[in-house]
Amino acid sequence: MAKASKAAIIADEVVMNKIYYIRKQKVMLDRDLAGLYGVQAIRLREQVKRNIERFPSNFMFRLTEKEVEAMVSQNAIPSKKQLGGYLPYAFTEHGVLMLSSVLRSEKAMQVSIRVIEIFVKMREMLSFHKDILLQLQKAEKKLTAHDEDIQLIFKYLKQLLNPPQEPRPRIGFRRSDEQ
Repeated sequence: MAKASKAAIIADEVVMNKIYYIRKQKVMLDRDLAGLYGVQAIRLREQVKRNIERFPSNFMFRLTEKEVEAMVSQNAIPSKKQLGGYLPYAFTEHGVLMLSSVLRSEKAMQVSIRVIEIFVKMREMLSFHKDILLQLQKAEKKLTAHDEDIQLIFKYLKQLLNPPQEPRPRIGFRRSDEQ
């Protein structure tokens, strides 16, 4: 029960607000992870540098100056000062899991498990929303096809109600100057 209460300490929204989409991947910055783990960001980076072989490029990468500028301009982070004057590391879902083994603390393990659960939940939500989007697109195609069919039906109904008037031959006597 104590483990469940530790995991519940971190709200989903808190973690979700710290997940960014960079280089077509969902990542968390080192300063945010350090805050969640209860360690200083510099200590987290030290542990990563000591165990750099555990963090291949698909687990962790360093942001470029341009990416940091983009994050500041989009208000994802308030300012570059908040990063401490360095380019932050960005950790993917796998990198977050590897961090717990590098930091080797009970809290790091619990937080990593919680963060991974949230990553999985986000992936499931995205999958669910993708399914809904596909269903809406199918319905839209059907409605578009029905709309065309309905317009065709109305066209034919108008033709039935107002048939084109062909000139009829006149019946009766004709004068000599008429044809």
